[in-house]
Amino acid sequence: MTFQVGDKVIYPNHGLGIVTRIEEKTILGTTCGFYHLRIVANETTVLVPVSNVDGVGLRRAISDEEVDRLFGLLGDGKIDNHQNWKGRFKDNSDKMRSGSIYDVADVLKSLTFLAKSKSLSFREKRMLDRAKFLIISEVSEVMRETAPSIESRVDRALERCFTTKAARAAAPVAVASVAARKVTAKAAAPRAQAASAAPRRAVRA
Repeated sequence: MTFQVGDKVIYPNHGLGIVTRIEEKTILGTTCGFYHLRIVANETTVLVPVSNVDGVGLRRAISDEEVDRLFGLLGDGKIDNHQNWKGRFKDNSDKMRSGSIYDVADVLKSLTFLAKSKSLSFREKRMLDRAKFLIISEVSEVMRETAPSIESRVDRALERCFTTKAARAAAPVAVASVAARKVTAKAAAPRAQAASAAPRRAVRA
């Protein structure tokens, strides 16, 4: 993937950047091209080798259509919830480094859901804050809306996600309860029929 000066790009774990310059440098006798990126969040400059764009996960900002897909993913009720801390942290770290905003959305969902039931470690809390920042900053730039406005949309999508997950979890329990009542009623029916069919003794005066 190649970029031009002025392109808005996403640098994993750094957020939105703008290509300000493309130049060649000779290092240890080898000449290669570099993208100069101005990271919008903190106004720092990062140099990325042109040959290593795919390796670091540099990509263009998402389109308007992809924003709709993103919010659909945030609210779909599907949450990865590893019980093992080390496994969870490794998977989430890999997703944060991938450069995919959809992977970052998975991290945001799982850690936000987990934070509802327990206190996150410092590292996971920092990762959660980073995931939310990366999504809000990119979407607000794409949609040309303020960060608080996008944050409200993200929060509503997450609440929809948790509500959907809870409804899905409750559905099998409700079905099992109805089935149990049917079995009980079916078992009781023959006894009721037998009781009604039994001859009654005549009462003598």
